[in-house]
Amino acid sequence: MQAMEQTTLAIGGFDAHSKVTHKAAFVARMETLVPWDAFIGLIKLHYPKAGNGRPPRSLNTMLRMYLLANWFDLSDLKCEDALYGIEYFRNFYRVDLGRAGVPDATTLLHFRH
Repeated sequence: MQAMEQTTLAIGGFDAHSKVTHKAAFVARMETLVPWDAFIGLIKLHYPKAGNGRPPRSLNTMLRMYLLANWFDLSDLKCEDALYGIEYFRNFYRVDLGRAGVPDATTLLHFRH
């Protein structure tokens, strides 16, 4: 009796039938349109420096999280969840969940303020 090949639900298992969604295309387009250096230069003056307390997250990654929340009308908590759940959000945010986690909702709240 021959063994049957088992199908999986692994990420990437459905690539043969994938489609670039409108949201994924929008995020990819914003990667090229946002003037990253100019935004970071303006914010850097006001961004906390490492010292007392928890070290701040990278300004670039926090700006990316903030923009995703605004573009898709996400609360801080929903943005945190979306970064864990939506691959093109993680790609834009540039996080590898095998190496680092996503900032929690409170970290985004503090960045916005």
